[in-house]
Amino acid sequence: MAIVLIDALPRYISPEEHRNLVASTPASFADIPAVLRHKEENVSVSLDPPLDAFSAADAASGTLYVIESHLVFMSAAGRGFQLEYPAITLHAISRAENGPSIYCQLDDAPSTVPNGQPNGQHANEEEDVADMRELTIVPTNASALEPIFEALSLCASLHPDPHAVDEMDDDDDAFVDPGEFETFNGTADEELSEVGRVRSDFLNDNRYAPY
Repeated sequence: MAIVLIDALPRYISPEEHRNLVASTPASFADIPAVLRHKEENVSVSLDPPLDAFSAADAASGTLYVIESHLVFMSAAGRGFQLEYPAITLHAISRAENGPSIYCQLDDAPSTVPNGQPNGQHANEEEDVADMRELTIVPTNASALEPIFEALSLCASLHPDPHAVDEMDDDDDAFVDPGEFETFNGTADEELSEVGRVRSDFLNDNRYAPY
């Protein structure tokens, strides 16, 4: 499951504290807590489908923490949840009729069992579709939407989806062998196109020569 219920905040530090720690050359950079990129109080959230053991009252009011390691929501009652950024498959600013918000789609695929297969996996893998959950973040202060979105985008960029990287590595069609093409250099009676002239100059190491 993408979302993990928590009753205490993960460790984090401010960007200024991070700069000071890095400047002092710590014994281990791995021990440095994650950086808090944005904190927004007076936030409500909604989850569809709802999350077990996380009530509507818990979701009604709390604080959002956009930390480099996790996105965290902690309710005023001290119950909250956190999720890792690769689980956020989409995030956007929504200005729907029910009010401005941050809309997120979450990959809430089943957890794995010891044999490495997802729980409840279908016999036919073509029918095996990852579960999706929707998260809506509604700050009381509508002007906070842009900072929240920018912080989310920054943190998400620090955690690229490893599955997407693997798919790119396996896609042989994404790369073209330059040996499959012939380079046209032109003749005295033929004129190269603009692209051809640039290509010809590059190959002849005359890239600064006038045409």
